[in-house]
Amino acid sequence: MSYKKIFTAFLVIPFLLPGCKEDKQMPTQEAPKVNVSVAQVRPQLLPYFEEYAGLIKALQEVELRAQVSGYISGIYFNDGDRVRKGQKLYSIDSQPFQAAYQQAQANLLAQEANLAKAEKDVFRYRELAKKDAVAIQALDNAEATFATAQQEVAAARAAVDNVQTNVKYATISAPFDGTIGISLVRTGASISMGQTLLNTISTDNPIAIEVAIDQSQLLFFSEIKAAGGGRTDSLFQLKIDGITYPQFGRLSFIDRAVDPLTGTIKVRVEFPNPDFIIRPGMTATLVVRFNSKEAVVAIPFKAVTEQLGEFFVYVSDGTKVSQRQVKLGRQLGRQIVVLEGLTGDEIIVTEGVQNLREGALINIPSDTPGNK
Repeated sequence: MSYKKIFTAFLVIPFLLPGCKEDKQMPTQEAPKVNVSVAQVRPQLLPYFEEYAGLIKALQEVELRAQVSGYISGIYFNDGDRVRKGQKLYSIDSQPFQAAYQQAQANLLAQEANLAKAEKDVFRYRELAKKDAVAIQALDNAEATFATAQQEVAAARAAVDNVQTNVKYATISAPFDGTIGISLVRTGASISMGQTLLNTISTDNPIAIEVAIDQSQLLFFSEIKAAGGGRTDSLFQLKIDGITYPQFGRLSFIDRAVDPLTGTIKVRVEFPNPDFIIRPGMTATLVVRFNSKEAVVAIPFKAVTEQLGEFFVYVSDGTKVSQRQVKLGRQLGRQIVVLEGLTGDEIIVTEGVQNLREGALINIPSDTPGNK
């Protein structure tokens, strides 16, 4: 290296050194404050909701089958009609039953005539026997004939009743008020007694949903049932395809035993269905409102942050925040219960948590919505 280059380097260094010293003396800038909203944590009594999936069922549902064999002679409703109890639905050709009834009636008259003759004979033989004017054997024969005639009359009357019942069964009526389905037979169809399914009829107002609850909740549901079912307390609501049904339900039935395999027990909740909107077989969700018996700490769900499967909130001292780990319970609408981590007298950040870190300085505008 030449002496000229070394001399030049020494001349440059003094000019650089003052600049370096000046940079070290520059004051550090304060971290900007984050605008947030805060809320006071307070223990409180809060309702919470549980949802149970289930199927809509009719309170009564009956398969219509004929009690006699024959041919369908008439259908007296339209598919899907709402029918009244006792309304005529189907008729079966009754001519064979009418003929059998008339024959049974004639046989009964004949047997009654035989009985009347046997009664007169036995009366006459009894009088003669008192005077020893007839053989004992003759009286015994008359008594036997009279007893046989009585039995034959009883059998004839039973036959008449049986055939008369068949005539009655030739007409099929609605067993209760409800909605009838699509007929599975048509006029002229041949049906067999007790085998051929004609139709199905079910009640439609009220309607019910059956769900399985955990055995730990049995006491709560038992108390509701004992108190009248809960309709006036608005404890039960129904959701169908995410839409809340406007009527409130009433707990009407708790099954007799817990299923030992699942630890659940079946309950039934009835709902008014005046407009016949709800139909049996629909899938639905029963929403049950529970009331907490002890004050709980609940915070807005948006105040919670998650890191690697753990949950945190930011607690404020008025100027900065510190991160606090919490253990969460059930969600109550837009709030969530905190089981551990908060005592109930803290102030937490509810808005702006995405911009915070441990020890961050905060600004709480007095007019910020959500500050409490």
